[in-house]
Amino acid sequence: MGPPTRSEGRPEPATDRAETMNAVLQIAYGAPERVLTLARTPRPRYAADEVLIRVRASSVNTPDWITVTGIPYVLRLRSGLRKPATAVRGTDVAGVVEAVGADVTDLRPGDQVFGSLWSGSLTPKAGAFAEYTVTRPDTLLRKPAGLSFEDAAASVMSGLTALAAMRDVGEVGEGARVLINGASGGVGTFAVQIAELLGAEVTGVCGHRNLELVRSLGAHHVIDYAEEDFTRGGRRFDVILDNVLNHPPSRTVRALTPGGRFLPNSVGDAGRLLAGLPRIARAQLLGLGSTDVRSVPIKADRASLGDLAALLESGEVKAVIDKVYPLAETPAAVAHMLSHRARGNIVITM
Repeated sequence: MGPPTRSEGRPEPATDRAETMNAVLQIAYGAPERVLTLARTPRPRYAADEVLIRVRASSVNTPDWITVTGIPYVLRLRSGLRKPATAVRGTDVAGVVEAVGADVTDLRPGDQVFGSLWSGSLTPKAGAFAEYTVTRPDTLLRKPAGLSFEDAAASVMSGLTALAAMRDVGEVGEGARVLINGASGGVGTFAVQIAELLGAEVTGVCGHRNLELVRSLGAHHVIDYAEEDFTRGGRRFDVILDNVLNHPPSRTVRALTPGGRFLPNSVGDAGRLLAGLPRIARAQLLGLGSTDVRSVPIKADRASLGDLAALLESGEVKAVIDKVYPLAETPAAVAHMLSHRARGNIVITM
């Protein structure tokens, strides 16, 4: 049905409004309010093995603000030196299948789906901060009927990362002592719930205003990072998921039990030239010694999406949404994410 693929997000002449869409385009690197703009642009084309989705909701994640700001600079070697190779950000998607390619047999127009455009790159072929996007069907799943588009979109990258970190990488089980640094953020709010569900004794680290939120999600203990430094206390943990990297890794791992697992999961502060890359490197170097340092992969396949959907549908795990922005206010949504003060996830609706 669709002609050969081309990258969406690049404005070009179009006389038929039905062939264009509203999208937020990135014109350069920099502050979101300066480099993101709402415009009409051609709809993305889909190939024989792809699906065209009418986007209903998306969410803002770390890869989005990294690509908007272009910091750390070294990552521009991958996304584009002066501006991103593709102009539309957003990797989480929830929406309705508009059309399918000739080779797609398991989805059809009208299906409500959620999933990811993520392919292990900072510049996917298409973005979700737009009225339409395209992706391969193997990164999509039919959305549970009782799950809103907003909750579905908020759950993809944050939920999948937390599930992988706690269940697969951290191997959290009954009685494990787990510390989650950055427990009130997108990944952190999911990780607290999943770790508690797996039977762990959960300690959440966050700011004062979020202590009750983190406690309500299932944390047995909460630490106000302004009042207590968990790396200098006497408590020890079997698993530390660090979504902030605000302490030197060599100090963080002192809070591990013998044989404990350290999961660094942050790129640090976007305001710094190299962001958190030096600390990530130091964390990985610790893994060359006796410390068990494990990376958390992003797995956006149907099996993982199915496991996440089952948790969401059961009500045992829920998405925490700080604020919902309309598409036209996407620059403010990304700026909100950049503030590192979001409680849970930030959603954009179309």
